[in-house]
Amino acid sequence: MNGIIPLWKPVGMTSHDCVIKLRRLFETKKVGHTGTLDPEVSGVLPICIGEATKIVPYLTDTKKTYRAEITLGKATDTEDQTGQIIEEQPIDEPISIDAITAVLEKFLGKIEQVTPLYSAVKVKGKKLYQYARDNQTVERPIRQVIIHAIELAPESLIAAEDTIKFEIETTVSKGTYIRTLAVDIGKALGYPAHMSKLVRTGTADFNENNSIEFEDLEKLKAAGQLMSALLPLEAGITHLPGHRVDSEIAQKVSYGQKLPKPSDWVDDQPNRIEFNQKTLAIYQVHPDKPTEIKPLRVFNLD
Repeated sequence: MNGIIPLWKPVGMTSHDCVIKLRRLFETKKVGHTGTLDPEVSGVLPICIGEATKIVPYLTDTKKTYRAEITLGKATDTEDQTGQIIEEQPIDEPISIDAITAVLEKFLGKIEQVTPLYSAVKVKGKKLYQYARDNQTVERPIRQVIIHAIELAPESLIAAEDTIKFEIETTVSKGTYIRTLAVDIGKALGYPAHMSKLVRTGTADFNENNSIEFEDLEKLKAAGQLMSALLPLEAGITHLPGHRVDSEIAQKVSYGQKLPKPSDWVDDQPNRIEFNQKTLAIYQVHPDKPTEIKPLRVFNLD
């Protein structure tokens, strides 16, 4: 039982809740998720089962796409809709689509983000949200992230109760805080802001169209067809370069042996080793021997 469930996580469940439920559905303990989604966030959450749990770090470290609603006029302590309002500024004049679009364009590329105070990032051995709960001040880390794409959904722009709301579609690098992005966009427009809704619409090659809900998984199990929902582990590492080998090299790979580096090897990232259209392992250049490659993960798919 090895593969990936491209789960559509519902609102109200933690990522760990989803893992527990899938352990029960598939009757196995070897289950892991590929990137935490807060309980109030829905969307794509690939879950790895069996040998596919070995690719969790590589699937986690991929681009993510989100649809986020930003509310201008009110800021919260958590930077999202779950927090307490800490600043208000009524918006008494319209903001044009062109003005918002111009601001969004400024966020394309590499940007710096101050880690939210209400987050699990540790500073001096203590999580930031613990400092917040204890009313202690702390210097928060600054991260560099990449905004690969960001666009306004023009039809989403509405004004209500001294606020303005609009939605953005954005594709970002691992570790990007969308709520912090919402706050920074608000500042650039001249208003306090927070993220009032978030949906993750894509992770790697998984999206709204090829994800599956718990209800559908339960129906498949009742029909004795649950395994049909499992995608091969290769589906989660399509972003890694692939290198095909012959049967002789494939046997060495299965033993986890180091190998001479092929001439067409992509040096700056892990590569997939493939045989008969199956991924046998993930290798990287040996840190001390640049003419060799060594295994990071070897898969037992028999």
